[in-house]
Amino acid sequence: MRAAHGTGPRLDVVTIGRSSVDLYGQQIGVALEDVSSFTKAVGGCPSNIAIGAARLGLRTAVITRVGDEQMGRFIREQFVREGVDVSGVRTDPQRLTALVLLSVRDRETFPLIFYRENCADMGLEPDDVDEDLVAGSAAVLVTGTHFSRPAAAAAQWRAMEIARDHGRKVVFDIDYRPNLWGLAGHAAGEERYIRSGAVTAHLAPVLAACDLVVGTEEEFFIASGHDEILAALRQVRRLAPAATLVCKRGPMGCVIFPGEIPARLDDGIRGPGFPVEVYNVLGAGDAFMAGFLRGWLRGEALETCATWANACGAFAVSRLLCSPESPTWTELRYFLDHGSRHHALRFDAALGHLHRATTRRPGPETLMAFAIDHRAQLEAMADEIGADRGRIADFKVLAVEAAARVAEGRPGHGMLIDGTHGAKALFRATDHGFWIGRPIEAPGSRPLDFDRMASLGAHLVDWPVHHTVKCLCFYRPDDPQDLKARQERELLRVHDAVTTLGREFLLEIIAGVHGPLAPDTVPAVLERIYRLGIRPDWWKLEPQTDPAAWVAIGDVIRRYDPFCRGIVLLGLDAPEAELAAAFAAARAEPMVRGFAVGRTLFGEAARAWLAGRIDDEAAVADMAARFRRLTEAWSGCAPRI
Repeated sequence: MRAAHGTGPRLDVVTIGRSSVDLYGQQIGVALEDVSSFTKAVGGCPSNIAIGAARLGLRTAVITRVGDEQMGRFIREQFVREGVDVSGVRTDPQRLTALVLLSVRDRETFPLIFYRENCADMGLEPDDVDEDLVAGSAAVLVTGTHFSRPAAAAAQWRAMEIARDHGRKVVFDIDYRPNLWGLAGHAAGEERYIRSGAVTAHLAPVLAACDLVVGTEEEFFIASGHDEILAALRQVRRLAPAATLVCKRGPMGCVIFPGEIPARLDDGIRGPGFPVEVYNVLGAGDAFMAGFLRGWLRGEALETCATWANACGAFAVSRLLCSPESPTWTELRYFLDHGSRHHALRFDAALGHLHRATTRRPGPETLMAFAIDHRAQLEAMADEIGADRGRIADFKVLAVEAAARVAEGRPGHGMLIDGTHGAKALFRATDHGFWIGRPIEAPGSRPLDFDRMASLGAHLVDWPVHHTVKCLCFYRPDDPQDLKARQERELLRVHDAVTTLGREFLLEIIAGVHGPLAPDTVPAVLERIYRLGIRPDWWKLEPQTDPAAWVAIGDVIRRYDPFCRGIVLLGLDAPEAELAAAFAAARAEPMVRGFAVGRTLFGEAARAWLAGRIDDEAAVADMAARFRRLTEAWSGCAPRI
């Protein structure tokens, strides 16, 4: 069935039910009680499906409840980032958002604890179901767990009735969790099947109202009351004579039955399976459903639906988390077209890059950044003047105020700020909504070294996720081989740290300080770095006087990474007029997206302020005027994106 665009439903699918915050143990191979740190993500079967389907290009919405607290706001914010309609998400002032603690003990054991006592999503009631929302969707998806409580079950029934009244499809994910039906203790969250006649009876009328029923073999057991799969499928067929039945079989893929159940399970419709390393099975079924819906709701053949679903499930079991690991359409198509030589997909660098590039947070298309991440230069200036180095931190706060006066809350403005003298400035920059980059290199180091960071990962884990990691490397194609080897080793360390921790990366390359800058110098550097497997989100490069050099640089980037956010120009303390000319020279290359300039903006004000010749307001006014002129110069000659 195809949801028509423009004249048909405005949404493809509305999911209803669980929305929780999943807290995943970051230590692998230990009991849940021995996990010491966690990472959080949106969880809950219908929420995972809505996010996964949105990533595949479907228009999705969720009907659920969240608490009136930080975790509820986190869920709502994540839905918005993923493109999921939140008009059906209600805030419950009385209940807390549900939590789930999960871990990976080994390849067969995935313990989890549901914190769902009187939680917000189980407070769902029929009045929470907006008729226009459901009627405006090609399908509504309900889940088994939310039939376990009377009010939540009534809400799902209300959504199903609206869908049927408006000629929409009803999808049922059996989603059986025995302990959420009160059949197992709190510590048995991992338990997948406990036979229960009461649950079977409860689900029977649901099946009769569905167009698509999806479940594992164990879930068809509970839906039917039979413990043999063919018998179970035949019983479900009797209860749901018109529904398409999809039986998930793990690494063997799935089998689909649009009509009568044949004599052998394998005689159903199948798509190819994708045998991969099982790293974590939790969330695999939700990714599977997202992939299946992408095909089913767009009228694809059932074999194609199965293929897409199986592939999405393979991605999920190969990665740690649930919704954050669901593939995007770009990622899925690449995998189907090219496959992977890795049994463990999480080690496939090409897929990993596509995943990061197509799921990262929205970023500015044009970036005009005030760079105040200088440490050695400001320390030398303070020492020369005889000023207290402690005042540098206060000056950096003034730089933030100057940038804020120019930005006036508009997007496309940012700052580079260090953590050495810029801690207070970082807090203030966040207040203004700036794009923020933070340096990690030891100032002036060549070969590259890191600023008080013996372990990059240990330091970066403390950084806010929206802070971009900035690394400056002085690198030339004709550097001595031992120097290049050391530099490249350190750059690979940076790349590994930022990709593992999910941070964006700005790589600054300066080649002209230690030798002549020919038109092919920087393109050769970028070519080498890309060949190492390093793919920065941003490049920060020195100005090129030859427009052909910019085109060559852009060609390298497009060839190796079409998802790169772009290039920002650095200043090297050049006069404003020279920078304006550099902006004009870069106009022909659309990969040049802005600038990140420092000393040109703050140099004179810093010297005068540290010497006590001007006050705070004069310093701010001077820097703001310079930053404004530079933004106007960029806006006057920026390339068309």
